[in-house]
Amino acid sequence: MFGLESWQTLLVDWRIFAQGLAQTVLASVLGLALALALGVVMGVLGVVPVRPLRWLNRFYVEFFQNTPLLTQVFFYYYGLPRLGLRLPVLAVGVMGLGIYTGAYIAEIIRAGILSVHRGQLEAAFSQGFRYEEAMRYIILPQAFRVIMPPLTNQFVNLIKNSSILSFIAGYDLMYHADVWSSYNLLYGVAYVTIAALYLCLTLPTATLARRLERRMQATWGGSVS
Repeated sequence: MFGLESWQTLLVDWRIFAQGLAQTVLASVLGLALALALGVVMGVLGVVPVRPLRWLNRFYVEFFQNTPLLTQVFFYYYGLPRLGLRLPVLAVGVMGLGIYTGAYIAEIIRAGILSVHRGQLEAAFSQGFRYEEAMRYIILPQAFRVIMPPLTNQFVNLIKNSSILSFIAGYDLMYHADVWSSYNLLYGVAYVTIAALYLCLTLPTATLARRLERRMQATWGGSVS
């Protein structure tokens, strides 16, 4: 199963895995952009002094955190066309990854904001800041270093969760590995290869985030209070 001929066959067909890697990277980057946008907006809504907006935050977080990602993606792929909205496979994957991960990021953002002492917001108001200005210039910069470690975990999880595209023929790494290995019966070689490729994506992401976290701690010093 792991003989030299198996790896030679893989090298001959390396473009198949390269295409899957490119699709995985594209879906992950776009999904991350959507997740960050949703997460920041919904996270801030979770702490605003307007009860209906906080309810919206709780509904979004609780619903998407507590339903399987696969179920959500299947709804976008099979359910939306029945409602008259047919999206490309990549768009379905990006939407699924972004909305699902955004729910976790929203909770991280909300918790990070709440970690900043209430007096910081009151001081901003006393200086004439509006609520959105206080959040942008005073609260969020301080909350960011609390947010960064769990946020990194969500970045890594999103990359790994991108394998969900294989269930809807999304031409990602997992999909290409499944198709290639079913044709050649070289399942071990295929899955060891994509595991290594996923590590090539996730390990640098985690390492970069740890370095950024250490730099922020050195810059800001002690804990937020």
